[in-house]
Amino acid sequence: MRHLLRNRHARIWVLLMAEFHRAVYVISVAAELAGVHPQTLRIYERKGLLDPGRTRGGSRRYSEADIALLRRIQDLTAEGMNLAGVKRVLQLEHEIEVLREALERAQSQAAEDVDSVHRHYRRDLVPVKQAVVLYQRDRRR
Repeated sequence: MRHLLRNRHARIWVLLMAEFHRAVYVISVAAELAGVHPQTLRIYERKGLLDPGRTRGGSRRYSEADIALLRRIQDLTAEGMNLAGVKRVLQLEHEIEVLREALERAQSQAAEDVDSVHRHYRRDLVPVKQAVVLYQRDRRR
């Protein structure tokens, strides 16, 4: 049952993430949602900070993920960072996320390996009958 719940949650998570990354907003709506001018979005795209989806006709379409990224860019520029600095920070944040995911996978795999070894040890243990004998010093001396 737990396995089924985990799979159901995983499917829901995948659907939510797909929705989060689905490009639906035109540039004017995305700019308004992010609190910037549409020209600013074009500049961010030219600088490589943003990569919106495109329709077959070539129109830009922005997703919720793009809007969240725009807000992060706005936060960093409001702190006084230039666009080159923002780009580097975003790259480093992405690298950190990738490394965290790899670390979580490695920790999970290590825990599974440890459990497997412990199960193997328990299976190989053979009970030994031992008697406890109390040591008594020889009093003849």
